[in-house]
Amino acid sequence: MSHTIGFIGAGNMARSLAGGLLHNGFMRQHLLLADPDANQRRGAQEALDLEVLADNRELAARSDVLVLAVKPQVLKDVAAAIAETVQKRKPLVVSVAAGIRIADLEHWLSGQLPIVRVMPNTAALIGSGASGLFANARVTDAQRDEAESILRAVGVTVWVRDEALIDVVTAVSGSGPAYFFLVMEALEKAAIRHGLDTQTARLLTLETAYGAAKMALEGHEEPSELRRRVTSPGGTTERAVQALEQGQIGKLFDDAVAAAIQRARELAVMFGKNT
Repeated sequence: MSHTIGFIGAGNMARSLAGGLLHNGFMRQHLLLADPDANQRRGAQEALDLEVLADNRELAARSDVLVLAVKPQVLKDVAAAIAETVQKRKPLVVSVAAGIRIADLEHWLSGQLPIVRVMPNTAALIGSGASGLFANARVTDAQRDEAESILRAVGVTVWVRDEALIDVVTAVSGSGPAYFFLVMEALEKAAIRHGLDTQTARLLTLETAYGAAKMALEGHEEPSELRRRVTSPGGTTERAVQALEQGQIGKLFDDAVAAAIQRARELAVMFGKNT
């Protein structure tokens, strides 16, 4: 018999994960959602045809795997309200709340629980996510597999060896879609400035980004090798790449990732204070 997976929070991420599980054949009767907001409950029920509860404690009492899919600033209150129920049930807890450290969450839930911390990204909403996971020492191999299967329903997963590396995952894949959107935006604007109409510039930009990503995913070469293959000596691509390198594009991305890591650490302290 399948374990029951319960999602606290019925917003976009929870719906995406539950929907991905349904698409992969997970039994509908073993999926639950809960949300205090009536509009969220109605939207989730209509979208997924699943049982959606108003009481987080009722959901926690019925769940073998408890997925916390709420905003980080409200997780402390949510956890405190269900702590007694969770201690009786002892489920695997999977947190997708950005910036919340396992030690803080475990404290709010009164301790001694198997907890997996996850950093997904927004592409999970379309089934193309990239998620990093870290498990505390109480998580068994079977529970690791179960947590991974939930996130694999909406994309690829990687485990990190140290919880601090979740901040790096946050900076690379969690925030990463925005970096690529920014590059697309800049390339589209440049194309328009040099004469293309908006529709043509956007189509060429997006299809080029898609094609490059597909080549990188489906091929076996490193990105640097793929770049060399499309950069003919003395050609237009070489001249463009030189301009990007002269503008220190590598340093810009390094600085961006470092800034995101620093902010992730600041938020972890802020969300976990007064525990």
